[in-house]
Amino acid sequence: MQDYTTVRGTASAEIEEKHSRFIASVSFADTEQAALDFLASVRAQHRTARHNVYAYVLREGNRTRYSDDGEPAKTAGLPVLEAIQHAGVTDCVVVVTRYFGGILLGTGGLVRAYTASAAAGLAAAEIVTVRSCVSVEITVEYSLYERAALLFQQAGARLEEPVFSDKVFLRGIMPAGSEGGLLPALQQLTRGGQAKVSDPFYLPF
Repeated sequence: MQDYTTVRGTASAEIEEKHSRFIASVSFADTEQAALDFLASVRAQHRTARHNVYAYVLREGNRTRYSDDGEPAKTAGLPVLEAIQHAGVTDCVVVVTRYFGGILLGTGGLVRAYTASAAAGLAAAEIVTVRSCVSVEITVEYSLYERAALLFQQAGARLEEPVFSDKVFLRGIMPAGSEGGLLPALQQLTRGGQAKVSDPFYLPF
């Protein structure tokens, strides 16, 4: 699996167009069920809204889906989908809630409003790159703790909180393939101590 870009958590943004309110709600979703659950939660929050338009893009099966939710065809869901694709993110769902303001926007106005709202929501979201990573673990004497921690940091690892007992347990997360320089440095520091390297896994880094 290749590295990919997604959103972390949730975000929201709101714009107004001719007295209509457009509220974009954005969330990470790595399955269709997660996307639909988020849609259901937004609908529950905005029960009185005229429309809850949505779109999502999933890595799994390269799946995309959108709904105009009662707006004229291709004036709402498709612009939201295109905003997600333009942002270059996947495993992402965007729901745009519209509270009608009494003035018709026309097809062009709807497209512009839904595009702008989705883009604002995505701009408010934290964009992260999910990479193939490994964890590197080693237990060292207290006298070597600070120097070992420095080696992790110099290698670009994200060092977790150390565990202190009779010795110090260190665990760092780093992009897979970048641990080659850290391992011999730790071995030299500890005079033969063997660091444990995990199998690759994916997480935002």
